[in-house]
Amino acid sequence: MSSTRKKIMLVDDDGSSRQQGRAILKDSYEVFPLPSAHKLFEVLEVFLPDLILLDIQMPVVDGFETIKRLKTNKRYAHIPVIFLTGSSDKESVLKGGSYGAAGYVTKPFTASELFSHIERCLNPSSEIPLHADEETSYEKPVILAVDDAPDILRAVHVMLKDKYKVHTLPKPEKLQEMLQKMKPDLFLLDYQMPGMSGFELIPIIREYPEHKDTPIVFLTSAGTMDTLNAAIDLGANDFIVKPVDMDVLREKVARHILKRGSDGNRS
Repeated sequence: MSSTRKKIMLVDDDGSSRQQGRAILKDSYEVFPLPSAHKLFEVLEVFLPDLILLDIQMPVVDGFETIKRLKTNKRYAHIPVIFLTGSSDKESVLKGGSYGAAGYVTKPFTASELFSHIERCLNPSSEIPLHADEETSYEKPVILAVDDAPDILRAVHVMLKDKYKVHTLPKPEKLQEMLQKMKPDLFLLDYQMPGMSGFELIPIIREYPEHKDTPIVFLTSAGTMDTLNAAIDLGANDFIVKPVDMDVLREKVARHILKRGSDGNRS
């Protein structure tokens, strides 16, 4: 594993939750699944992570007691803690915040929810990355994601940045300006955005000769056949229902990028 990856400790007595969390995060972070608070403090003596995902309901020492111990120790106090909880009641949320939690994710969680909370903590400036920064020895396919929701853009960026150069655009009205600077190999468009919808962006994209066949995938909460048919009629190729599932996103993006390459459309 690359030493440049952020390190995350995932503390949960439920083995299936640890397994699910690791499966979602392992391609983007170094993940250390731990079954208890006792094990967490053992490992903290060896090295410090960049973030801790902490279950609230655990036997012997629960999440609230654990975060109190973390935040009262100068060596650990700076580490962001995100609660993982099956409880979404207001009292638990307020209690966690009073102990210094940076946020909470309700179980069962989705990949996009987990990624967006983690990225918000690891990038507190809240600025959305324009693209993946790592240097590579090959040219990555370029993806442009257009969505007015910063959490979705952060999640998409993290889910795809290992294989693609991901550009993000929170303001759909600036699409034409972006297309003067870059040539995406695939577009991810939000279906519903204020001011200009994903439907309205399709004909703008198709006006460019170099993008008459570039794959367009919708991100939508309205996953109906009417939505899909209307999008396809306008020139879209596919759609993904929110909340975005990482496996679905990666599979569909890879399939359309591969097809575009096999058709000889990528310059």
